[in-house]
Amino acid sequence: MQKIRIGTRGSRLALWQANYIEKLLRQTNSNIEFERIIIKTEGDRDQHSSLAQIGGQGVFTKAIEEALIKNRIDAAVHSLKDLPSVMPDGLILAAVPERGPAEDALVTKDGLSLNELAEGASVATGSIRRCSQLLHLRPDLDIQDLRGNIETRLNKLYQQNLDGIIMARAALYRLELDHVKYYSFNPEEMVPGVGQGAVGVQIRADDAAVNEVVRLISHQETFDAVTAERAFLNELDSGCQFPVGAYARVENDRIKMIGFVGSDDGETIYREKTEGTVKEAEKLGRQLAQSFIKQGAQELLAN
Repeated sequence: MQKIRIGTRGSRLALWQANYIEKLLRQTNSNIEFERIIIKTEGDRDQHSSLAQIGGQGVFTKAIEEALIKNRIDAAVHSLKDLPSVMPDGLILAAVPERGPAEDALVTKDGLSLNELAEGASVATGSIRRCSQLLHLRPDLDIQDLRGNIETRLNKLYQQNLDGIIMARAALYRLELDHVKYYSFNPEEMVPGVGQGAVGVQIRADDAAVNEVVRLISHQETFDAVTAERAFLNELDSGCQFPVGAYARVENDRIKMIGFVGSDDGETIYREKTEGTVKEAEKLGRQLAQSFIKQGAQELLAN
């Protein structure tokens, strides 16, 4: 094998992720050539409708997965929080490098914390998970919808006279937006999205040659953590268009995990912690989800 074709979205953040993966691959495979192929997804084409309106799960990944299945690319690079927990037959998650910041960030003009925002302040987010937790913490807030790439969202903060916007801290970190003032939520204060801050490399399951190359860049602790998170999401039979979050981290070969399910209006919230060995990562995530289901979380999501 002399060349690996890498599929990615074309946003600035997506290209950063593709560059990052390519750099890691070059460090372990100096004789392989890499070609980057930019693919427009449904989420890129429609940046005005809410994610739920344009299909929710897979809007940023489906077109790239189709290119992978049809052998137009050899590896797909995704922001892992966008990748549905159930993948098409024949595709696998081959590698997850070391995770970046997983937290959500409240971006304001003055770097205010959530508690420092004025009563009735307008805060924009395109995530129903963030919306639910925001309203639970601050029911007085005026929550507005927010779509677009990172630059577009930041521009809206100033152009639309918003008091704040919520975005992933990893995006601010990776794009080196040091001038942006923000408050970083503790993961227990606002539970992150499943896989948030992590980048995943997806390949064809039967492509042993690419797998041999790609798996070398995976970070085992990160892989174990996101395995638990994705199992939680999968067991709930949910996706990013629902108010669901999970965050896991590995300490001394043990996974410590928190899960979240909420109502759209933030009035009803389920939060629970668990821990177990790294060998039980998937089982741990599923058991946590089952605990939520027994408490009525699935009915909440159905409504």
